[in-house]
Amino acid sequence: MKAITNGKIILTDCILEKHAIIFDEKIIDILPEDKLPDGVKIIDANGGYIAPGLIDLHIHGYLGKDVCDGEEESIRTISKGLLANGVTGYLPTTMTEDMSVIRKALETCRKLHEESKAWDGSIILGCHAEGPFISESKKGAQDAKYILKPDASFVKEYKDILKTITLAPETDTEDFKAIREICADTSVVVSMGHTSADYETAMKSIDAGVKHTTHLFNAMTPLVHRAPGVVGAALNGDVSVELIVDTFHVDKAFYNMLWKLKGRKLCFITDCLPAGGLPEGEYTLGGQKIIYKGIVCRLEDGTVAGSVLHLNKGVWNVYTNSEIPLYECVNCASLNPASVIGIDKTKGSLEIGKDADIIITDNEFEITKTIIAGEVKYES
Repeated sequence: MKAITNGKIILTDCILEKHAIIFDEKIIDILPEDKLPDGVKIIDANGGYIAPGLIDLHIHGYLGKDVCDGEEESIRTISKGLLANGVTGYLPTTMTEDMSVIRKALETCRKLHEESKAWDGSIILGCHAEGPFISESKKGAQDAKYILKPDASFVKEYKDILKTITLAPETDTEDFKAIREICADTSVVVSMGHTSADYETAMKSIDAGVKHTTHLFNAMTPLVHRAPGVVGAALNGDVSVELIVDTFHVDKAFYNMLWKLKGRKLCFITDCLPAGGLPEGEYTLGGQKIIYKGIVCRLEDGTVAGSVLHLNKGVWNVYTNSEIPLYECVNCASLNPASVIGIDKTKGSLEIGKDADIIITDNEFEITKTIIAGEVKYES
């Protein structure tokens, strides 16, 4: 049995001081520091924060490795690298590629899924397929030649490993046949993204089963006063939303507004590319050249392509550029994503009985320790 002391414990609704968190594989208790049981192994947080492990719902790669490589070594490298960012679980995310490439990537993650629960890396919680069922006009950095019409049979084939599927609802049939079939026959969360749908179509797709929104504002019809678009539908509808919180993809002026509108349905993501964790330079994504400079990645034609964001940095970006309490910023990168993919009963917050997926940070939320299932997997 272990105890983390001398830290500020970030709970779902407050930050608790002068208390310790007691755990083995699960969280056993949260007690005043002067009430610790005998014989516990003490981990000193050195005055920093103690928070739940972060969960990234949307990440394509890291440290030069791409989920779409479809190679075990790539997934292992990504998973291990993410520990330094406090990510204890994630959805390896494919993009609009040849279907054989997507299948290979999903099959590799399926093969590694169980092993990842015990390895020295972030856990594969499932996968996110971003495409290939998207709109050509809102493809962003994705390759138009691989775009297909929505196919429920593909999603059902991988329903054991897929947690979310991004698609453009207007590319489905008028009565959203594929969306309805996916929702009826699987637990895969359908997310609207890379979409040119108008407001009415987006709202109807929510009625048909869409529950989530891929990187809000980016690659979708905007909010305009006479044409609310997909953005308007995401804000008005009963759906969760992703936000890339690198301060570039979405202006920081929106942070307060989005939290007030969406609350616990707001999820911070990185949309990180293989260039993440590496120096500025030229890289590739899905066979396309990517130029990484500053905090921005672009195709050669200037199209913005994902990010190189670290999720812990994203939490701090929002906290320091908004009026949102730190515990709610942490919820947006832990509990809220866990809720989207239906694992919030075991992960996403520091509560008795939940998995001991815990991070310790300094006072600017840089990671000093990452703990998964009670075991220290990373130390700075």
